[in-house]
Amino acid sequence: MFHIIDEHFFMPLASPNKVVYWECICKLFSVMDHQLSFGVERDVLVEELQYYFEASQATDIVGEDVEGKSARDKANWMIRKLENYGWIDIETDKSYVQRVNFKEYAVKVIRTLLEIAEGKQIEYQGYIYTIYSLVRGTTDNPGIVLLSIVENTDMLITGLKNLSSSIKHYIDELTKYKTPAEIMSVLFNDYIENIVDKAYHRLLTSDNVSKFRPEIIERLESKSRSKSYVDKASEELAGIREISKDEAEELVYHYIHQVIDAFQNMDEILSEINRKNTQYQRAAINRAKFYLIGGEDVRGQIKEILSGMNEKINREDMDLSGIYRIEFMDELIRIYSSAVLDEKSLYTPIEGKKAFEPEMLLDTEPDQELRDEKMRRMLEKLARVINPEKVNHYVEKHLGDRREMLASELPLKNTDDFVKMIYIRLYGQRKNMRYTIAVKDMIKKDGYRFNDFTIHRKEH
Repeated sequence: MFHIIDEHFFMPLASPNKVVYWECICKLFSVMDHQLSFGVERDVLVEELQYYFEASQATDIVGEDVEGKSARDKANWMIRKLENYGWIDIETDKSYVQRVNFKEYAVKVIRTLLEIAEGKQIEYQGYIYTIYSLVRGTTDNPGIVLLSIVENTDMLITGLKNLSSSIKHYIDELTKYKTPAEIMSVLFNDYIENIVDKAYHRLLTSDNVSKFRPEIIERLESKSRSKSYVDKASEELAGIREISKDEAEELVYHYIHQVIDAFQNMDEILSEINRKNTQYQRAAINRAKFYLIGGEDVRGQIKEILSGMNEKINREDMDLSGIYRIEFMDELIRIYSSAVLDEKSLYTPIEGKKAFEPEMLLDTEPDQELRDEKMRRMLEKLARVINPEKVNHYVEKHLGDRREMLASELPLKNTDDFVKMIYIRLYGQRKNMRYTIAVKDMIKKDGYRFNDFTIHRKEH
């Protein structure tokens, strides 16, 4: 790689002055990006950087011999540095005017870093529709079209894998949040905005692969059986890749089957994305419910113990093994060792063989009251389980004859009511629900603080 990219290329972004370097690179790139080419007169760029260093918001430069120098000197210093690090080229034209150009690889790196910083999301439909259009179209350049199909398929698969990784990242990050408010905020504001709304929801609706996949696979299989198509594509690829006709023919078959396999195996990636999305939402809700638990019962006391341990570990920046250095742990559980085995030991000694004497089975009637009580408790527990169908009924019950209502109009007498409201908001993103939601401003009601939202009945 370093035969192409300067070995010092990444040093500016890893130095103490990385913010200054990056802001200057972005300013130069912005100026050059609006030109017909990336070449701009050096004086124009010096003036742009001079204005940057004159601005009050410019970050101070540390560890460099520019202290006390003018803004123009700093601008020229920055251009020399970027040239030495392999970001830009400076050439002199016939009129002895110096022009600055970004290196080709630098342009690609800058665009990628800007997309990451802006949180740009992949448009799956663009790749899918491009592949769909290319396999359906007729062309005199089948080799070039095939390369384009392979490239778009690779970008699509990479995007889906990145989406799966992004959800896993949110699951791993969930342990950072300590209060129900923080957990709900990252779930509804960050996760839903950046994952569900931008990518996941479109993947299930407008960008759904299933609408185009059957015809894409059918047409590619048809092309692989067409000798005229394979011969023409092979001839074209042989010229592009500078290989023999036989090697190019093998490459054509390889590319076609590679794309077909990618679309046939895409369900595994989509299933993994669905599983992780459900896992994240369940983990967020369960973690919030855990922090809402309180009381003197066993669950409440265990929760307080675990919360105390977690706070201690985070406050003193311990690793997970640091649990053994928490003083109050010694007072919670006392374990002692025993060197002598007896009848009171945890170990049950092996007894010798005894004659088996069967006992008489008593024909007793079951305690009906006990059975009824257990049944009642089991039904109460099942009634508290929340699922999409129960949420639909709950919403319809409170909507009544109305077309829409505010979430703040729902009952909010206890934690169970608040949990139901959370599920209404959460399930409102699903297409099989009988209502939709629209988020509004932050409000306070009955001791709870949340973003209010409109619940709108779907038309049937």
